[in-house]
Amino acid sequence: MYKAQRHTQLSFEDFDQPMGLTMNPENRWIKKAELIPWSDLEKMYAKHFRNKKGNVAKPLRMALGSLLIQKEYGYSDEETVAQIQENPYLQFFIGLPGYQEAKPFDASTMVYFRKRLDEVTLMDINEKILNYNEKKQERTDKDDDHDNHSGTLILDATCAPQNIKYPTDTELLNDARTHAETIVDIICQTQGLKKPRIYRRIARTVYLSIVRRKKKPQKWLRLQIRKLLNYLKRTILFIQEHSDQDHPLPESHHVHWQTIQAIYDQQKYMYDNHTHSVEDRIVSFHQPWIRPIVRGKAKASVEFGVKLDLSIDNGYARLEKTSFDAYNESEVLVPAIRHYYDRHGCYPERVLADKIYRNRQNLKYCRERGIRLSGPALGRPKKNEVRDKKIEYQDNADRVEVERSFSLMKRCFGLGKIVTKLQETTQSSIGISVIAMNLSRLLADSLRAFFREFLGAPPSQQFFILFKDRSLTF
Repeated sequence: MYKAQRHTQLSFEDFDQPMGLTMNPENRWIKKAELIPWSDLEKMYAKHFRNKKGNVAKPLRMALGSLLIQKEYGYSDEETVAQIQENPYLQFFIGLPGYQEAKPFDASTMVYFRKRLDEVTLMDINEKILNYNEKKQERTDKDDDHDNHSGTLILDATCAPQNIKYPTDTELLNDARTHAETIVDIICQTQGLKKPRIYRRIARTVYLSIVRRKKKPQKWLRLQIRKLLNYLKRTILFIQEHSDQDHPLPESHHVHWQTIQAIYDQQKYMYDNHTHSVEDRIVSFHQPWIRPIVRGKAKASVEFGVKLDLSIDNGYARLEKTSFDAYNESEVLVPAIRHYYDRHGCYPERVLADKIYRNRQNLKYCRERGIRLSGPALGRPKKNEVRDKKIEYQDNADRVEVERSFSLMKRCFGLGKIVTKLQETTQSSIGISVIAMNLSRLLADSLRAFFREFLGAPPSQQFFILFKDRSLTF
């Protein structure tokens, strides 16, 4: 159940400050709150709650504001609530009517915030925030032909690594075995069976011998993996034999049971075929949806996390695609151009992307619409071909902006290591990172615009510019 909020666009003057507390109206969190159209977002958010029964959910401003604060500082859920409890500026940002000493909500509620604000909702919020802060410019009417072009679209992909331990065959087999033994205990308890002989201690001894040994000869290691596979197979056969519909497993253990079977099948295939690769390989027992992403980077050739495509339009980021599976980045270019056309009513003048986006289909699509796709032509250079090195240099220099955005998101806004545990919350965490970075840039742009106006005005007008936002008259 959700009750729509009427006074979401709370102003600084309406915030109830206790006696002795004097808040600075120029604080960044007050300025950031002014950059967000809370009323419009509230109307959009309320439409997702169709059930009129149950407890009333927390307002959107509280949910979104708390997640943005968490991304800004990299706090845990518990620390985020504690900081909001102690800081009146943060309380104003999340929409509280005044300063209060009590906790606004429990730390566990942050998980529900991330679940409710999924990736699609967050991208709609990001678009509304950018549209709200877009400067009004006079534009001539544009028809649907492809003669009108304006602006630059920058595209690139990266991987947001998940906070998991480095996967090894030994660790995966041991995790599968220990959880399979737990399922065996549940079956024996619910059905009144005697615990079978599944060599728990011996299997653990084999696992510890692998972990503790520094040098692991290939022949010896292969023998130990075969032992672990046999112990795991013995446990799986018992579970399959005694699976009973009258005594179903708990939901969490049911998911674990599916993961156990998948890990055994994959490890058995790789053992039999003397290979270390398999389709849809599981690299984490507790997060089986994570896949290895081969990026070919010098620091880490293989990463484990979410692959995402980011577009930069007029300095602000938009999330084009996220996936736990590896995909060809070239398939994102056409949808990104269509999204650009929907926003501006015209195609971009140029698209800056690396060579993986330059396939024949994308080149044809851009050529038919009069869009210049950066980079040299495919195939061998033509005889007596003259390339404009100045344009190439400028394109490469401008394309750095998307790399700068990746670096900023990974260093300052939590994209360097995703710590959420669920699949849907991981994707929402990435969306929050994009919004947090855009808000930071909007705040910086507003300050730069203010100083340009202030320094460019004559001294007689500077006092008025300084206080015009406070509605002062002279």
